[in-house]
Amino acid sequence: MGGKKTTIANHIKRVRLARTDLSQAALAEKVSATRQTIIAVEAQKYAPSLELAFRISYVLGEPLDELFIFDPEWD
Repeated sequence: MGGKKTTIANHIKRVRLARTDLSQAALAEKVSATRQTIIAVEAQKYAPSLELAFRISYVLGEPLDELFIFDPEWD
């Protein structure tokens, strides 16, 4: 990973904490990922696969385009 942030920002942590009582580990289990993956995605150090992004969106009940933001100028 190298610590470089992606050009895909997200609101996963904010939504997870505001709308659910899910821990990072619980979210990871529900979306078939590891806790480390959720940590990296929330920190914007890792861009999730499209399938993982859809799974997170579904579990959090938030539209994909409101949960994730792409800006090619951010890198």
